[in-house]
Amino acid sequence: MSVSLQARNTLGLPCQAQRLYEVHTLTELQEALGRCKGPTLLLSGGSNVVLPERWEGTVLVPALRGIRAREEADAVWIDAAAGEPWADLVRWTLDQGWAGLENLSDIPGWVGAAPLQNIGAYGVELADVLVEVQTIDRRDGRLRRWSRQDCAFAYRDSVFKSGEPDTQVVLGLTLCLPRRSALRLDYGDIRSELERMQVESIDARAVAQAVSRLRARKLPDPAKLGNVGSFFKNPQISLAQAQALEQQEPGLVSYPSPQGRKLAAAWLIDRCGLRGQGNGKVACHQDQALVLVNLGGATAADVLSWARHVQDCVRQRFAVDLEIEPRIYG
Repeated sequence: MSVSLQARNTLGLPCQAQRLYEVHTLTELQEALGRCKGPTLLLSGGSNVVLPERWEGTVLVPALRGIRAREEADAVWIDAAAGEPWADLVRWTLDQGWAGLENLSDIPGWVGAAPLQNIGAYGVELADVLVEVQTIDRRDGRLRRWSRQDCAFAYRDSVFKSGEPDTQVVLGLTLCLPRRSALRLDYGDIRSELERMQVESIDARAVAQAVSRLRARKLPDPAKLGNVGSFFKNPQISLAQAQALEQQEPGLVSYPSPQGRKLAAAWLIDRCGLRGQGNGKVACHQDQALVLVNLGGATAADVLSWARHVQDCVRQRFAVDLEIEPRIYG
């Protein structure tokens, strides 16, 4: 007997698995790990994965729930379980009057997946507020605690994604929100959106609303059009390479980065004339070229075929490699 995962991934790709365990407590998780033999796919909200048509093994869904907070004079400490929807956690903190997560509003997926790729948006990353990740090691069942330094966070990367992939099951996170955290308004169109909203007093709620409005305009709703948000990372190149590209391509969109400059992948794809274009099953979204959308009936092969075409076009024109952001299984 097989289990369909089509409703469990936001791309809406058809995928059949041999068996699925959805667990809601640590005890259930430990028991399920003991039953998992052979390939095991860890699946949270399914918002950052490309699944094959068939998974020859077990799917494990750690749906642990719960949020606790501890207030101190200068900060608020929050413990959130892996199965909590990230967007709900952000809204909850705002309802309590706590700032710090507003730029990360409306990011899909669950808390447990957040540290894997160090989720980020509008100039803020999880690493900015994370204190600790709690996991259980699939290899020996040991409970572990990972400090922010242990996590080896980088741009859309962490030890859980590229260092020790699939060995740890995230149980929850501990975050710290300073009482005096400054609002981050200088990334993207936040300031202009706040002006459009005619906000008299800018606070965390206003910033969250601006971010939500921006995301709603730029990113399609996965419930209506299957997608995983940004499909490619923004490439980072040397300052010399960026300067050469600026001579070749007036208007090149880039930002400072540790490597030199970070390019806007959406701009590169758009410049190649691919916005709104596709292969009949998959396309670059007409409003945001960085988002690949399932036009209906697409499989993983269709998604990856179009993704390779996009990569080839960008490489040929700009001599820049685009790296796929979601996890590819197969």
